[in-house]
Amino acid sequence: IDANGILHVGAKDKGTGKEAKITIKANSGLSEAEIQQMVKDAEANAAEDHKAFELATARNQADAMVHSTRKALKDYGDKVTADEKTRIEEAITALEGAIKNGDKDEIDAKTQALGEASHKLAEQMYAQQGDQPGAEAGAQPGATESKAGGDDVVDAEFEEVKDK
Repeated sequence: IDANGILHVGAKDKGTGKEAKITIKANSGLSEAEIQQMVKDAEANAAEDHKAFELATARNQADAMVHSTRKALKDYGDKVTADEKTRIEEAITALEGAIKNGDKDEIDAKTQALGEASHKLAEQMYAQQGDQPGAEAGAQPGATESKAGGDDVVDAEFEEVKDK
C-alpha cells in the first residue's frame, strides 16, 4: 500500500515464469463538481474560520492567565494587601464570565485587566526571590569561580579492570 492508499499486488509463478499484477484504487465517491463546491464553501467561510480561531486563542490565553494567577495567589497571596487580593479575585471572576460569554473583545479586555491587577502580586513574588541569600543579578549557577581557578587542573591516571 503506497502513501495514497493504493494497493499494489503482484505474483510470479516460479515454474512457468508468468507474472500477474493488480492495482486497487479506492473510489473517493466525490465528483469533480462536488469537490469544486467544497473548495468554494471553504473559501467563503475563511473569515468565519479565522474569527473562530482568534476566539479559541483568546480563550486559551485567558484560561492560562486565570490558572497561573490563581496559583500565584495561592502561593504568594499573603504578600499583597487584602485590597490588592480582592482586586485580583474580582478580575479573575470577570474574566471567567467573559470566557463563558464568548466575546473575543471582552475576553481580551478582561485578560488585560487581570494582567494589570496581578502585576502587584508579580512584583512581590520577584522581590521575595531577590531577597534570598546568594541571589545575584545575572549570576549563573556555578559561574562564580570559573575565571579565578582556571589553573587548578589535576591530572589523574586510571586503568580499566574488566571482570571475567
